[in-house]
Amino acid sequence: MRIALLVNALETEAPAYTTTALALAALARGHEVLYVTPGDFILRPDDTLMIRAAGFDGTRPKKPETLLRALRDADRAVVNIEDVDVLFLRNDPSEDAESRPWASHAGANFGRLATERGTIVVNDPCGLALAQDKLYFQDFPVAVRPTTLISKDIDEIRAFIDGYSEGVIIKPLQGSGGRNVFRVATSTEGNLTQIVEAVGVVGYLIVQSYLPKASEGDTRLFLMNGRPLQRGGVYAAFRRVPPKGDVRSNIHGSGTPKAAHVTKEMLAIAETLRPKLVEDGMFLVGLDIVGDKLLEINVFTPGGLQTIRELHDIDFCEEILDSLENKVEIKKTYRGSLSNRILSTL
Repeated sequence: MRIALLVNALETEAPAYTTTALALAALARGHEVLYVTPGDFILRPDDTLMIRAAGFDGTRPKKPETLLRALRDADRAVVNIEDVDVLFLRNDPSEDAESRPWASHAGANFGRLATERGTIVVNDPCGLALAQDKLYFQDFPVAVRPTTLISKDIDEIRAFIDGYSEGVIIKPLQGSGGRNVFRVATSTEGNLTQIVEAVGVVGYLIVQSYLPKASEGDTRLFLMNGRPLQRGGVYAAFRRVPPKGDVRSNIHGSGTPKAAHVTKEMLAIAETLRPKLVEDGMFLVGLDIVGDKLLEINVFTPGGLQTIRELHDIDFCEEILDSLENKVEIKKTYRGSLSNRILSTL
């Protein structure tokens, strides 16, 4: 199998990233791995779609640091997308939203063209186009998510805050990694205007009712093909505990990873989300859950598989690659008669 991984930039990939773990696992299985970035697509006048990809020239690094060194020193080759079995979209659009807005949509746009040329693209690019910001979150049932206001209007925000004695969480509509996330206790807080102005610089704001259990952290639960990813009764999940006095449990925001207890309430949330995630072709998804409520759905770059491996000594990259290999075989069997969206979650 020849698999291409789309990332924001080669220079910013890190040893602890899930993408790095996936690349190492694929190489260990004998697959060819290519890395591409949002600027590496070429649509030629004859309608041929090419990618300018970095590969490993027959070498098979076994350690994350070795892989990344080889990647940064690698020569680029121009490859026809028709010769790529799987294009895995692992870039975070929010990382490019301000500095390179054109790059935010490159994966979904060129990914759609890749599917038309026979490459399996996960997550499905048409589904990802619907999820370019957190408005996608609002498409899921009210019962599984906190009460939410989306606005830039300070008066609307104040009125919303007044309805919740525990306060609210304010964050940008487009963003990741716990950046610009604030807890506001009352509408009379002196710095509320400054918070709204600072977060609103990049667009709309999400204001959500605060969940008291969030102080204990949240649980990241992976879904694959619409169902919880697991092996031998162990779920691909971990808790993220925020530092004292901080509302952010993201690992990049100084959260501490711990083993998770996956409850029946969490599994019920996953089952509630499954029909739409499958319909949208969401192959690999990370759910961030507090109690019986869903805080986030990460459909672009769900991370944490390395953390789970450290906690449980289980490498869930193997299940992910099993599934991708199976999709390639199904595609060959059906000779192109199944859509990419269907293949994405089989």
